[in-house]
Amino acid sequence: MSKKIAEIRSILQEHHEMFNTAIPLIASENITSPAVNEAIVSDFSHRYAEGWPGQRVYAGCKYIDKIEIMCQDLMKEYFDCCFADVRPVSGVMANLVLYNAFTSRNHGKMCAMPIPKGGHISHAPFETSSGRKIYGTAGTVRGLDIKYLAFDEKEMNIDPDGSIKIIREYKPELILFGASVFLFPHPVKEVREIANEVGATIGYDAAHVAGLIGSGYFQDPLSEGADAVSLSCHKTLPGPQTGAVLSDREDLIDDLKNAAFPALFSNHHLHNIAGLAMALVEMLEFGKEYHKKVIENAKAFAQALHERGIKCLCEHKGFTESHQIVCDIVEFKDTVGLGGDIERLLEDANIIINRNLLPWDIRMGHHYMNPSGLRLGTSEITRLGMGTKEMDYIAELFKRLIIDRADPKKIKEEVAEFRKGFQEVKFCFQSPNKAYEYIKLF
Repeated sequence: MSKKIAEIRSILQEHHEMFNTAIPLIASENITSPAVNEAIVSDFSHRYAEGWPGQRVYAGCKYIDKIEIMCQDLMKEYFDCCFADVRPVSGVMANLVLYNAFTSRNHGKMCAMPIPKGGHISHAPFETSSGRKIYGTAGTVRGLDIKYLAFDEKEMNIDPDGSIKIIREYKPELILFGASVFLFPHPVKEVREIANEVGATIGYDAAHVAGLIGSGYFQDPLSEGADAVSLSCHKTLPGPQTGAVLSDREDLIDDLKNAAFPALFSNHHLHNIAGLAMALVEMLEFGKEYHKKVIENAKAFAQALHERGIKCLCEHKGFTESHQIVCDIVEFKDTVGLGGDIERLLEDANIIINRNLLPWDIRMGHHYMNPSGLRLGTSEITRLGMGTKEMDYIAELFKRLIIDRADPKKIKEEVAEFRKGFQEVKFCFQSPNKAYEYIKLF
């Protein structure tokens, strides 16, 4: 069995080495600091603490309670709200809390964005109107019927006027904003009046943009009219993989708490709550500087790609107001291929991205495994200390691979050399902070 231990360790070390020499551009990922890592390997990972702090089903929770309450308070400070539940173990679980709290079981009604236009699988129905089963979380788990909001493909955003007409006719229980492709703020303020008219609650899935919101660089959905916010904590908010629910309405607190426990889970991931508390302290100290650079890098990266012949959407709007960039690479279909092909090509050079559906892909007959889009994110490379000069360099690597057809093995060597200058986690308290160092404990 010791050989198996060695084999597992070897694979883990290979993974660390890959990211130590890679350019990580996945918009849904980030890297945690040493303080967060210390917390998540603590004894909290072995324990149970069912229920709310001070009302546990288990004994031995007095220190767990202190940390969880501290994490709640830090969340409320960072997001300027009156309620924070940090128990959901993921962003999907946080969305389910909203569905439980604000919709009816089986054929409850929700408006959200469709997957090809940026919506997340957790927003989706069990099956499409054509009868194709997609097993979306909202439909599969909660039995919700989904009516999609209107979308403006040129603006890459929800069309408020068209959506208001849909909401007035459909009369949903829940209107859910937020997306996986999330370049610009959503029209929360514009829809608040119609939500009141039809008696709908407004939810906002902030999984991707939570850190940008907390640091003051994106819209504040709660102040604009959202009743509750769901989020994951490991994207622009660089914490461990966990989730949370926020609200600034005291009258909703009991419903949200009960919709989470005991409705959805028993124990939650206590070590990740400790890690999240660490990350929130870091963001309260460094978040404004960090997230300002994240958005600056996204804009600079998109501009640099665009200038080199790789089309980035929404040039007329400065490409993005978030950490994300979306590229349309259909013109390379006959030379390099589509999104899945380019994703593999870049990975061969140790540039890690993800393919992504564009709003028109289904009409064009493109499959999600090989769509015409790429989604790129700047959160992780910014945390490694990269700035706008590095965005220009990385864009040049894209050009050489996709347009000039350079050898990815050669580019991989250059990427590894480039990464030698970016080996520490920035915007945190410790120094030095090795980013992808594998830590042996025995």
